[in-house]
Amino acid sequence: MPAAARATASVRQQLADDSCTALRAAATAIPGDGPMLLASYPALQPGTVRALEQVAFIYDNALAGIALTACGEPAQARRIADALLLAAAHDPSFHDGRLRNAYRSGAVTDGKVALPGYWEAHGNYWSQDPYQVGTATGNVAWAALLWLTVYDNTHDQRYLDAAVAQLHWIQAHSAGQSPTAFEGGLFGYDNAQRAQHWKATEHNLDVYAAASWAGRLTSDPALAQQAQQAGDFVKAMWDASEHRFLVGTLDDGRTLSRDKSGLDAQVWPLLAFPSRPDDWSQVWSWVDSQHRSGDGYGYRRQPDGVWTEGSAQVAAALQASGKPVPDTLWQLLASQRSSDGMLYATPQPRITTDFAIGPTSTYADFYYYHQPHLGATAWAALAAKGWNPFTGRAITAAKEAR
Repeated sequence: MPAAARATASVRQQLADDSCTALRAAATAIPGDGPMLLASYPALQPGTVRALEQVAFIYDNALAGIALTACGEPAQARRIADALLLAAAHDPSFHDGRLRNAYRSGAVTDGKVALPGYWEAHGNYWSQDPYQVGTATGNVAWAALLWLTVYDNTHDQRYLDAAVAQLHWIQAHSAGQSPTAFEGGLFGYDNAQRAQHWKATEHNLDVYAAASWAGRLTSDPALAQQAQQAGDFVKAMWDASEHRFLVGTLDDGRTLSRDKSGLDAQVWPLLAFPSRPDDWSQVWSWVDSQHRSGDGYGYRRQPDGVWTEGSAQVAAALQASGKPVPDTLWQLLASQRSSDGMLYATPQPRITTDFAIGPTSTYADFYYYHQPHLGATAWAALAAKGWNPFTGRAITAAKEAR
């Protein structure tokens, strides 16, 4: 092996080792072998961003569980999967098997997973975040992907049943028409939840991957149809004139959103679809011209900084495209390691996404901060290990379907 190739392999292997070690340490820091959830921002100092303290987003935890599996820690992945089983079965207000976007991090006690929140002394009330207690379609699909990963390792029917149940929940609560696809989910407090009618390329891709996987295991025609509907929407979002994927629709669920671009919507299709139109490979020109930030990549179009998680997604998608991952990208990811082992969400103090957290936001208030982040660490581990979270298998270059 040439010296340059050895150096690249060394940096990649070190990133894999460090990321896996950090995830393993976070999991084993919660004593025992029972259900638990990991904090999305484990080193957040009190008062920094109070709404994120001790919060375990299910997307981050699903990613972490899948990454722990890739790291050779299936027992720790199962602890996260078991916590989500309990969360779906014992919601404090609803009895339809739904998951919330976030829960309280830590060990699960008394068989119940607590919702996040804190006591607000100025006003004497219990404060919750309306997004965190809502249910986003894409997050639910990621929980299903974790359960399917754990099912593949255990063949425990509970995990397959749980994944199918969440896909059925998505079908019942977020199916939309004109175009046929899955909407954003539910937002808001328990007594005032509202449906989100926008349709996201990323969410439908998540549903496509989970429903395709579950459908293969169950031969359920309803899941096959769900996968086709979600997949057809993703394919329809390909803009052949600009060589990129549109992020989806506006709030009306019909009007296409053309001004914004999300990095995940551009590169995840290269991982999630086992075969794809040959012109999808042209997306790399858009990614490099619109999302590049130094040696890495940013979330939004013309980014204001590096999104570590998204940069790792690019590294994974390059592998799925049969393209080499630049040494500088592996080095950038490795440089984001914090003192506790987790990777920073961004090297900048804060980066913007151009998206709002929810319908009550008066501006684009969805940010990433210079904080050690579970999701960034998990994606780095997946990329460095060459593991595809959408299939539960090693990343392989997809076949192009003309």
